[in-house]
Amino acid sequence: MSLPFVPLLAVVSAFLGGWLYWRRGESTDTSRTESLRDAVSLRTDGGERRADGGERRADNSASHGETLPGVIGSLYGREHKTGKPYGLMRWVTSVDHKDIGILYLLFGLAAGLWGATDAVMIRTELFTPTTDVWDAHTYNALFTTHGLTMLFFFVTPVFTGLANYFLPLLIDADDMAFPRINAIAFWLLPPSFVLVRAGLLTEVLAKMIDAVGPRIEFLYALEPPTPGWTLYVPQAIQLTNPQVDLLLLGLHLSGLATVMGAVNIIVTIFTERGERVGWSNMDILSWSLLTTSGIILFAFPILGSALLMLLLDRNFGTAFFALEAGGPILWQHLFWFFGHPEVYILVLPAFGLTSQILPKFAGRRLFGFKFIVYSTLAIGVLSFGVWAHHMFATGMDPRLRASFMVITLAIAVPSAVKTFNWMATLWNGNVRLEAPMQFLLGGIALFIVGGVTGIFLASIPVDLVLHGTYYVVAHFHFIVVGIIAFSMFAASYYWYPLFTGRMYNKRLATIHAVLSIGGVIVTFFPLFILGLMGLPRRSAQYPVQFTSLQQIATVGAFILAISVGIWLFNMVNSFRTGPVVRDPDPWDLKSTGQFSREWQWFEDRMSRDLARPRVLADGGREVVAVADDPSADDSPADGPPEDDPSVDGPSADDSPADAHPADDVTETDE
Repeated sequence: MSLPFVPLLAVVSAFLGGWLYWRRGESTDTSRTESLRDAVSLRTDGGERRADGGERRADNSASHGETLPGVIGSLYGREHKTGKPYGLMRWVTSVDHKDIGILYLLFGLAAGLWGATDAVMIRTELFTPTTDVWDAHTYNALFTTHGLTMLFFFVTPVFTGLANYFLPLLIDADDMAFPRINAIAFWLLPPSFVLVRAGLLTEVLAKMIDAVGPRIEFLYALEPPTPGWTLYVPQAIQLTNPQVDLLLLGLHLSGLATVMGAVNIIVTIFTERGERVGWSNMDILSWSLLTTSGIILFAFPILGSALLMLLLDRNFGTAFFALEAGGPILWQHLFWFFGHPEVYILVLPAFGLTSQILPKFAGRRLFGFKFIVYSTLAIGVLSFGVWAHHMFATGMDPRLRASFMVITLAIAVPSAVKTFNWMATLWNGNVRLEAPMQFLLGGIALFIVGGVTGIFLASIPVDLVLHGTYYVVAHFHFIVVGIIAFSMFAASYYWYPLFTGRMYNKRLATIHAVLSIGGVIVTFFPLFILGLMGLPRRSAQYPVQFTSLQQIATVGAFILAISVGIWLFNMVNSFRTGPVVRDPDPWDLKSTGQFSREWQWFEDRMSRDLARPRVLADGGREVVAVADDPSADDSPADGPPEDDPSVDGPSADDSPADAHPADDVTETDE
């Protein structure tokens, strides 16, 4: 299916990354960035590259056990001691929360690109009414793997990566509570992903071997799974493809990894908070991650149990999902008791990112901080009372069905509270349309469309008509691609200077935002019309009268693909040639008192790195003196006081004692 594209992308990315690693350059100065043109450039492992092309290790005696300063950015690894393993061993053996966070982000990115390739292939097939691009079997396999990949191996790992990286910084902790469990949780994901998609991997491997040698029959035994991402029985039991068994094991393994990550987040927040971080002044992103982790603890064990029962039914003759024991209805209850809380497992971190980043570019504190926290907790509780609205069409008792309709309507209230609080934060604010803000505004607008259309689906009579149509697909993707993916893009731009020590290309970022917002509308809005016209979903074929709308949606999917390509190019190229950040406050957050703890950490590390002596290529040392800042005490307060829980962000007293703006650094030769 989509694998030939993925190894090609991996090879090209590895080659490009290796080349960029050795050929990183610098760009011109701006007000908050500068070009570094030192005689010595540093490797990402902390060593140095001589100006004449030779290399040598950093002089530990000169740096007193610490790496040499250079471009300030976590991807460069400057904050690590020289005693830490270098190169590949650093990433394989690390238990540092920042390293593991980066690994989560890279894994989620790779899985997301693969899942997005599945989606583009699905839309390519739907460009014509007949199955003349792929066949129906391939379409069903793409439909299955796309949903599972994006939910379990893209969105969840990306948000877990952000939690790993920033949670200890936001709550003033040294690391996650269980660093080794943290590492184990990540390293369970790659093998689980291989198990889920093993059928495609073995098929491609078999065909590659056939081209140069004998045919190996057992490699053809596994075929891409086709039961759909919901794994409905009895079809999931009756399929003889052994790949379905590996799929179930892979999902169970990923669930174990997710639960371990959730336990780590909960324990970290409860036990590792700094002395000045209380429940009243903990940031909104940490509250969202805490609530999400609580949902995971209750939802994922249910899925794991259901998967094991399905595995036993397939292989050991048990009858958990036999018709006499409940059959398809029992599976749907178990699956959707996990499945609908899973929607909020995905969306609550996106809400948290939106609430965290939006005030920074609105020039105002977050409006109604306490009510956003309460609404987050309310969503966490109510999410377990709405699962059966996916089953209105199954013929369940009307009284039970009505109760689930009421709770489904009620859970829209806390989501609306967040939306109105975001709007109130923007009201009369000094809005700066930087790339993060562009994606946040676009995501909020798309989320409103997805949320309002979900209210209609909560009504039993409407759902009975629209449940099996493209209307549901449009509603779901306006939320998933809108608020969730857009919050990820906003976070990638917002924290890019902190990650890399460089600034991205703002013009490309704006193009990316425009294409993304337009692409979502062009791709998924026609699906609302198709659903209202009664076109069933999950089918590779459709009547010819729906061709025009399907083709418009396919064009929109390719627009989204182009926008993702622009984002990738911007991230990689800016990592190489982007302007070097010389100000630890690249977004001017101090002017509005929102210089939050992760940026304080960045400022503290930048000050310490710039204050260290640097070993020059000729054997001399460059001394960097940090001047006192007479205006430091006049900076605005950085966050809410501990006795004011209604304001989001940390207190000004939480800033590092030895932090100084990089602008005050003067360099002299020794």
